[in-house]
Amino acid sequence: MTTPPGPDDARWLSSAENLTWLRLSEVMIRLPAALDAQLTRDAGISFYEYMVLAMLSEQDDRTLGMGQLARLTSGSLSRLSHVVKRLEKQGYVRREASQHDRRHTNAILTDAGLDKIVASAPGHVETVRHLVFDALSPDQSDSLREAATLIRHQIDPSDEWKLAPDSPTV
Repeated sequence: MTTPPGPDDARWLSSAENLTWLRLSEVMIRLPAALDAQLTRDAGISFYEYMVLAMLSEQDDRTLGMGQLARLTSGSLSRLSHVVKRLEKQGYVRREASQHDRRHTNAILTDAGLDKIVASAPGHVETVRHLVFDALSPDQSDSLREAATLIRHQIDPSDEWKLAPDSPTV
């Protein structure tokens, strides 16, 4: 186990880096809250629930293993299990043992779940457009995507959390 750097060894942020970090921190806290508020108000689901439904809807057979779904939604398996249980009670998802390996569980988007994501997507996309893309030029949007990709890779070099590149519903 490595020892964390002490005050004399820390690579302190420059003034510009500190300001960038503070702005990014604000976005990391406020954006999910704003997305949650819109989806809860308009669709009765959270942003994370929306992402679970969206990731399942992107699959040809509307099915993903729970481990893969957790990676795609950037959540823990424990969190995903609780959310899928709630979505299952609402009739949006069902779980069943994998046909390839009975030890693993698949999450399957139901017709009601597909209807829910189709009904929820326009309001969600409009909110994303308003909060993120209306504030950016196309070049700034490209730069944001590139920066987010680099940061994501720093967090997880295995790059296992690939989202569908041309996903219309996310």
